[in-house]
Amino acid sequence: MPLMSVTVDGVQYSHDVEPRLLLVHYLRDVLGRVGTPIGCDTSNCGACSVLLDGFSVKSCTMLAVEADGCEITTVQGLADGDLHPVQKAFHEHHGLQCGYCTAGMIIAAVDLLMENPDPSDEEVRVGLEGNLCRCTGYHNIVKAVLAAAAEMRAMTDAGWAADPGTVTAEVHL
Repeated sequence: MPLMSVTVDGVQYSHDVEPRLLLVHYLRDVLGRVGTPIGCDTSNCGACSVLLDGFSVKSCTMLAVEADGCEITTVQGLADGDLHPVQKAFHEHHGLQCGYCTAGMIIAAVDLLMENPDPSDEEVRVGLEGNLCRCTGYHNIVKAVLAAAAEMRAMTDAGWAADPGTVTAEVHL
C-alpha cells in the first residue's frame, strides 16, 4: 500500500492507503471528517466537494493517493472558532433545507468567492453549477452567497485574510 501524506483542515496526516480508496472515503472513514457527505458517487451532485489546494473538487471522483502532498479543506475546516462568512450567510439567509447539499454548496461558494469576490447573481449561479440542490430552488443559496461576498469584502477591507486552514499540527497514524 502506498504511503500518502496530506494536510486536512490544517492537520498533517500520513497513512498507508489502498490505491483504489476514494478521497471521500479517506476523509470520512479514515480521518472521521464526516462533514463531507457521500452524495451520488458519480460526481453529479457535488455534495462531497472539498477544497484541494484552494480549488473545489468532488472527492467521490478522486483517489486518495492523488491528494498526496496536497492541502485539503473540508466544510468542517472552514470555521475558525466562529462560522466562516459563507457558512454564516447560508444559516442567516436560509440557503439550505434538508442540508444534504450544503457542504458542497458552501465549498463551491468559497471557491467562487476566492476567485471572484464580487459576483453577480448570474456569476453565482454559474459558479455553483455542478452542485445540485433538490429542495431550495437555489434562490436563497444565491442570496446567501451574495451576502457572504459582501461580508468577506468588508472583512478584507478591515484587514481580515481569507485563509480556510486554521490548525497547524502533525499527526502520524
